[in-house]
Amino acid sequence: MELSFAEKVRIVLKRKNMSVEDLAKKLGTTRQNLNQQLKRDNFRCEDMEKICRGLGCSLVIEIREGAERP
Repeated sequence: MELSFAEKVRIVLKRKNMSVEDLAKKLGTTRQNLNQQLKRDNFRCEDMEKICRGLGCSLVIEIREGAERP
């Protein structure tokens, strides 16, 4: 089972000892707004890139043939 983008963001936040509020400030948004986005877990590529930059990470997108999502 693969982790969702939001789950990965939360893991990286924990590993970097950052809060959602810390990341939200870097992104120029509010903690509440970012928490809502993470709950919905429905991001545009631009949003994912911005979040990854805020975390000091890179974003890798790949297409896998035959991969199915539940």
